[in-house]
Amino acid sequence: MRPLAKAPAEALARVRFVLTDMDDTLTHRGRLSACTYDALERLRDAGIPVLPVTAAPAGWADQMARMWPVDGVIAENGGLFLRRTADGDVERRYWHGEEERTLAARRLEQLRQAIHAVLPEAELASDQSFRLCSLAFRLPSDPALRTALVRHFRNAGAEVTVNSLWVLGWFGGYDKLGMARRVMREVHGLDIDAAPETVAYAGDSVNDAPMFAHFPTSVGVSTVIAFLSDIPRPPAWITRGPGGDGFVELADALLAARTPSPFFPEPRSAGDHHEP
Repeated sequence: MRPLAKAPAEALARVRFVLTDMDDTLTHRGRLSACTYDALERLRDAGIPVLPVTAAPAGWADQMARMWPVDGVIAENGGLFLRRTADGDVERRYWHGEEERTLAARRLEQLRQAIHAVLPEAELASDQSFRLCSLAFRLPSDPALRTALVRHFRNAGAEVTVNSLWVLGWFGGYDKLGMARRVMREVHGLDIDAAPETVAYAGDSVNDAPMFAHFPTSVGVSTVIAFLSDIPRPPAWITRGPGGDGFVELADALLAARTPSPFFPEPRSAGDHHEP
């Protein structure tokens, strides 16, 4: 990883979209700062749409899609995409059809009961009631319990990931990158496999690994250092600040790369001076 301040302006100028994690990337210690919100607005106003791509629940994402200056939100690690409609409502696009979602929900509930039977100390995430496609446990401070949770998800045939807040599981064979690929193609007509350089991605944790590996302009906020041992390919760039402060650094760099340098004519030498 290299400091974001050293990223070449030519590469940053090619970025047309920003995809970003939310928890501990846009936020820091659970809070969204005014300067981070302002960075989202400045990017939007400059014609660079921002799409949060998060493990957060659908309930959180609904509010973000309605009220934040973003182009939509991929929630629950790829389980669904929410976008504000022209009349102020929110449309939802799920990875799975209705029948598959119903089956997955039933399997997740069975898995929740099975995990609690053998790991009663595992704490269900306080936002679980706002989830539609995933099962989340609060990230345990005990590494052994964390490992046991991951093992139970995998033994049940579920996908599982860990971030700074949750141990998160789901059924369905998708992840952040898979849903981002679909959304960018269907909503924006962009093939992110053919043109990955047109997207910048910002993140901080293990579940961002597929995105870090895919996009050449991948940026980790400073706290990503704590997770590097579990990220096969680290982000290309790293910010000085954590969370939203790091995201502001990225926004500033992208906007500066788009701003043409003011033209100052070369000063004429004394020998070039001509009297009228």
